[in-house]
Amino acid sequence: MVTTTEPEAGVAPTRPDYGHLIQPDRVHGSLYTDPRIFAEELERIWYRTWVFVGHESEVPQPGDYVRKNIGPQDIVMTRDRSGEVNLLLNRCAHRANLVCESAKGNSNSFRCPYHGWTYSTDGKLLGYPYNKGYGGKNKLDLAMGRVPRVASYQGFIFGSFASDGPSLIEHLGEAATEIDRLARLSPEGKVDLTAGWLQHRTRANWKLLAENETDGYHPQFVHGSIFSVTGSPIGALYSDNSTAVTRNLGNGHSENDLRPEFRGFAEPMRWFGTTESRVPDYVAKMREVHGEAAEQILIEGAPHVMIFPNLFIAEIQVFNIQPVAHNECIQFSTAVQLRGAPELNRRMVSQSIGSVGPAGMLLADDTEMYERNQVGVQMLRPEWLDLRRGLDRERTDERGLTIGSATDETGMRGFWAHYKKLMEDDK
Repeated sequence: MVTTTEPEAGVAPTRPDYGHLIQPDRVHGSLYTDPRIFAEELERIWYRTWVFVGHESEVPQPGDYVRKNIGPQDIVMTRDRSGEVNLLLNRCAHRANLVCESAKGNSNSFRCPYHGWTYSTDGKLLGYPYNKGYGGKNKLDLAMGRVPRVASYQGFIFGSFASDGPSLIEHLGEAATEIDRLARLSPEGKVDLTAGWLQHRTRANWKLLAENETDGYHPQFVHGSIFSVTGSPIGALYSDNSTAVTRNLGNGHSENDLRPEFRGFAEPMRWFGTTESRVPDYVAKMREVHGEAAEQILIEGAPHVMIFPNLFIAEIQVFNIQPVAHNECIQFSTAVQLRGAPELNRRMVSQSIGSVGPAGMLLADDTEMYERNQVGVQMLRPEWLDLRRGLDRERTDERGLTIGSATDETGMRGFWAHYKKLMEDDK
């Protein structure tokens, strides 16, 4: 049995043996329950790799700001006077008080309520009261903390606390093409995340959510009620008879690729659960912009992709996973808005409310499973969680990527292989 007891007095604590805890066909339960492992995850994943933070459309004008998180770090995402997006740590350089209280807004500066220190929207110290206490100096060499690296892809803002390392495009790798797929559904080629974010607090380890996002084995069972009530054809696409695939995109990213099924039907907008006659203006505009290529786009639809460690694009919604503790996390969700597609955007908001809103059924189903898993994984026996589904039928696609059938755990295995690499990295 793998123990997680505290070391004896005077004995240096040993690091968890991730080579033992993470095996090709199973993972140990302590990975979800051990606070020490959670602390190491913060250092080696959330404070070292690229993490999704927000979207450029949330701060469109100079002075706009919105509160965000990277793990438990409170971040203020701002657009400064020069138009640059900054990720500032919400902490006064004087006595560590929170500088920004509001969830979002527009301001030329941030003023700490404790002693009145004031900062610009790029985090620079503008001034402070009673400068005689500092020898009459008008400026001290202090500023709000900054996330060292900030980068954007298709408007999606990522931050990294590591001052160097792989670029964002290197981190995204093959997953970048899935974000491109989402953007091309807009007649203007742009995605906005402006519908507002819902917050779902979950008493479960964040990795249970990340694993589940491309688990094609559960939809027929967990979401059977919503599929039957709505008459959705999506559930049937997750079965052993489906031509859809689960794909390991590398770097911990994975997707459920339903395009083979939609290509078989060859019906525009089926991916959205509707027909082109219900959204005629959108379809006409797409055909005008893309010409013959529009048919493939309208048939194949949006991606279903989990981007390590916290960005999940679920066709018409975007999710942001924020870890809080080893047994708690928050999942933020918002409806995708496609620039130049008001007809479709209204439907996306409506469908998102029905599936992940306060009274929505889809996310409520998943959250119940996450919390049941968290309770179950604390049981003493068995110690391991099985990951072998589809292992013996994996294959390589034309891009050289590993794929499995629609219900296989190919994505989970890819997630854990990358996780293990990061947790064993001695840099």
